[in-house]
Amino acid sequence: MARSFLAALSFLLLTAAAAAAGAREDPIYSGQLDWSRQPNFKLQNFSLGQQDGFQLLSRPADATRRKLRERTGVRKKMEVVQQDDEALVKLENAGIERSKAVDSAVLGKYSLWRRENENDKADSNVRLMRDQMIMARIYTVLAKSRDKLDLYQELLSRIKESQRSLGEATADAELPRSASERAKAMGQVLSKARDQLYDCKQITQRLRAMLQSADEQVRSLKKQSTFLSQLAAKTIPNGIHCLSMRLTIDYYLLSPEKRKFPKSENLEDPDLYHYALFSDNVLAASVVVNSTIMNAKEPEKHVFHLVTDKLNFGAMNMWFLLNPPGDAAIHVENVDDFKWLNSSYCPVLKQLESAAMKEYYFKADRQKTLSAGSSNLKYRNPKYLSMLNHLRFYLPQVYPKLNKILFLDDDIVVQRDLTGLWEVDLNGNVNGAVETCGESFHRFDKYLNFSNPNIAQNFDPNACGWAYGMNMFDLEEWKKKDITGIYHRWQTMNENRLLWKLGTLPPGLMTFYKLTHPLDKSWHVLGLGYNPTVEHSEIDSAAVIHYNGNMKPWLEIAMTKYRPYWTKYINYEHSFVRGCKISQ
Repeated sequence: MARSFLAALSFLLLTAAAAAAGAREDPIYSGQLDWSRQPNFKLQNFSLGQQDGFQLLSRPADATRRKLRERTGVRKKMEVVQQDDEALVKLENAGIERSKAVDSAVLGKYSLWRRENENDKADSNVRLMRDQMIMARIYTVLAKSRDKLDLYQELLSRIKESQRSLGEATADAELPRSASERAKAMGQVLSKARDQLYDCKQITQRLRAMLQSADEQVRSLKKQSTFLSQLAAKTIPNGIHCLSMRLTIDYYLLSPEKRKFPKSENLEDPDLYHYALFSDNVLAASVVVNSTIMNAKEPEKHVFHLVTDKLNFGAMNMWFLLNPPGDAAIHVENVDDFKWLNSSYCPVLKQLESAAMKEYYFKADRQKTLSAGSSNLKYRNPKYLSMLNHLRFYLPQVYPKLNKILFLDDDIVVQRDLTGLWEVDLNGNVNGAVETCGESFHRFDKYLNFSNPNIAQNFDPNACGWAYGMNMFDLEEWKKKDITGIYHRWQTMNENRLLWKLGTLPPGLMTFYKLTHPLDKSWHVLGLGYNPTVEHSEIDSAAVIHYNGNMKPWLEIAMTKYRPYWTKYINYEHSFVRGCKISQ
């Protein structure tokens, strides 16, 4: 709302002088809405003009004097416009530059700068009514300052009526029938106010003040939005927590012999298609497995290796015991059972034991306000030290008898058979991944600190980044090139967080530098967790779609237009799902 208000103010400020110069009748003052696209409305024309059959008669001398006054008025108004022209040009340029910086991911439907991707002028009447309200607020200030109290009260009344009509409407179709009458009434009182109060200089000043205030409000709301989205992304919905608890209870009520999965002989067969999935989210893991199997040509040749934490170990096992993946094999492990993964071997675990790291991630300088804490919350998220995140750097140790494995994140959906990835020649590289450097901000300098000589001397800042989420790893080449050792060296050097800030992608970019083979982009389409402009045609043709970003499909903040691609793989009639009130 604040962004749309700011855009409207920019537009009104740019057109204020034109109105003073005798431009054509502005719809703001006429109250004439365009209902041509609204079949439910059959309205009369609301333009203000002379009544039918009524004309004013005047003498020739009166007509001459009237023309002279009009010419003098126009000349004076044009002088005002010329005096303020330089300032208006600067404002217009500033508005254009500001519009380039607008984040399209959070921009609302009402914006003067947006591209009309939907129905042409679908919100033109909504915008007109908002513009009327802005001008009415300006005139209330002028009316009060000039003791025009009757006009002041009338303007306030019309503003309240327009607010009630607009409500939360973002398109003309959402406006009530009364909106047309309210717009007409507002247009009439604005026309009266213009005749009595119009002063180009004062109106321009008021609009500039409102523009500055709205701009500050946008910045404040953006900080708060960032903070709250980071906070929401860390939460576990009640339904998923309930599901995990119920499954865990049922699992530990089973006898040991009933806790085993079939086809254990397939777990180390290098001739089958193996997937690695590390997750603490039962529902998300089920979607990954279900979508992969439902789109596989030969499900019996697929093997899923799931690793979770001790809190979700029972739940993950119980879910797949109750819902086996067809003819495919599956195995669930607890990351805490990997005794070799300890602080003497793993730099991340060693760093987590240090007092400085605990202070940074768990105690240090917690901000008390939403806006102040928005940046810190992202970087001080303990999930980035979770071993489920960093286990991806230990694949040969976890699966020593496999040659190749496809790594999948738990926020992806598989849409077609993936066995073709095993046929891709990685040309001696270790990692097969889709590159993300179609735009400059996905290059190495986005993720790494090139002011540090260890980074500047070893990496190209313009090197192309790539995506985790769907990666084909050649474990034989991994062992030959000692990938885990390379990762350990960089992770050890970053103990004070001077090389990169957070996450597993920066150390991944460094570890697999010049060892990554670019896959065709149709294998892996990203952005469904933050980018509302991903085309449906691009999504539909993708083998894997990825909800990377904060708006995960299992959260309430998910983008509704992308969520069905995920929910189609959940059985909402399942007794556990229904019992935990998980719904679409």
